[in-house]
Amino acid sequence: MQHRRNTKQRQAIYDVLAEKGTPLSPREILDHAQSHVGGIGMATVYRTLKMLTGEGLVQSVEIPGEAPRFELTGKDHHHHFYCRGCERVFEVEGCPTGLAALAPAGFSVEAHELVLFGRCPECGPAGKSAKPADSVHRCCSRE
Repeated sequence: MQHRRNTKQRQAIYDVLAEKGTPLSPREILDHAQSHVGGIGMATVYRTLKMLTGEGLVQSVEIPGEAPRFELTGKDHHHHFYCRGCERVFEVEGCPTGLAALAPAGFSVEAHELVLFGRCPECGPAGKSAKPADSVHRCCSRE
């Protein structure tokens, strides 16, 4: 990261995003950055994320019903998986084909976002009260 007034704190925040490689919440960024350099507070994280986003180095990742997470820009097109157990977000490589066919007749698709919801391997299969994935038909369902 090259910035006119780069500080150790700003560099630590950028480095955390680069090292982790997955979308992180400001709290996760703070927790990891504090191990790089002391003296980082939440206000510094928010100011730095705003600055890095403005410079096009970082982008916001929106998960319906959740606070934004942040990741570095410049990656290939990808989607995200939100674990309902640990609430972490993981990157999903690749993209399903035929999404434009889902648009209403006469509409033109210019971009898309896809978020998968479920449980990561560490959190295990969904509990007995959860419905099987193939029975959930509503977009962005939160059960």
